[in-house]
Amino acid sequence: MRLVLASANPAKVTEIEELLDAVPGILVLPRPRWVPDIEETGGTLVENARLKAHAVAAATGEGAIADDTGLEVAALDGAPGVRSARFAGEPADDAKNVAKLLDELERVGAGTSAARRAVFKTVAYAVLPDGRELSCTGEVRGHITSRRRGDNGFGYDPVFAPDDDPSRTFAEMTRAEKHQISHRSRAFMGLVALLADRLASPG
Repeated sequence: MRLVLASANPAKVTEIEELLDAVPGILVLPRPRWVPDIEETGGTLVENARLKAHAVAAATGEGAIADDTGLEVAALDGAPGVRSARFAGEPADDAKNVAKLLDELERVGAGTSAARRAVFKTVAYAVLPDGRELSCTGEVRGHITSRRRGDNGFGYDPVFAPDDDPSRTFAEMTRAEKHQISHRSRAFMGLVALLADRLASPG
């Protein structure tokens, strides 16, 4: 089964390719450069993941796999949520997004770990070559740290400390360590299981 990745984010593509390596019979292809950027107009993570997968499938004539991720912070009423990648505006910029998040938490007086509770969510979505659709959601709970820590990862990784290992941010972990507990890993491992079932029972 051939599946084209919808993401053009190199760091995210690397993570997804590593996660999908676990599925025999799946050939993961990079998004061709000629496929244009896909506007994320959905109101939910599921809607955005679905529209990206469908857009790439339509453009390439292949099956496609996409994801959308959001960070929901309780003290900010669930923001940045579906707008996580564009929280500080366009063009998207990880450093600016993190800076705005920390500024907003300071503005609302969320100074303790308990006040800075957050959940990272990822929806992984596949449009198969036969037109069938599969999706799975993964999440991890934790808190937003008071400052950036670590040089690994991307996005909000330098300020998100998961409950599974609250002494470190995702950016202080190796990729292998992050894969063990991350929202993206949980979403794609769930999707991997669905894909494996689909390959085992094609009918």
